[in-house]
Amino acid sequence: MSSTDETDLQLQALKHQAAGAPGRIAAPTEEPAEPPRTAQDLEAVYDIPVQVSAVLGRATLEISQLLKLGRGAVVELDRRVGEAIDIYVNNRLVARGEVVVVEERLGVTMTEIVKGSGRV
Repeated sequence: MSSTDETDLQLQALKHQAAGAPGRIAAPTEEPAEPPRTAQDLEAVYDIPVQVSAVLGRATLEISQLLKLGRGAVVELDRRVGEAIDIYVNNRLVARGEVVVVEERLGVTMTEIVKGSGRV
């Protein structure tokens, strides 16, 4: 038997398997792709309010230390100057960013989207 004949037999066997022959596992079929989503598809959720929090840093204090704090006291946070801050949406970490000033108010600009984020 020539190598061409062997190749033809192997192709026929694979086609037979894919067709779902008894005792065999059929090859997976591709599901039709979903049509691309547009901004209009999301209109139903545009008016839902969400809570956005920008966390500059964290500190742990005992209650006695907290009660001793007065005007002008400084609480040291676990972040360094220039280090990215965490941005939470509904208590879920979604991004990191930097503090900016916008018309004499503090703001946050996102510099990185966090994938697989967790809760606070």
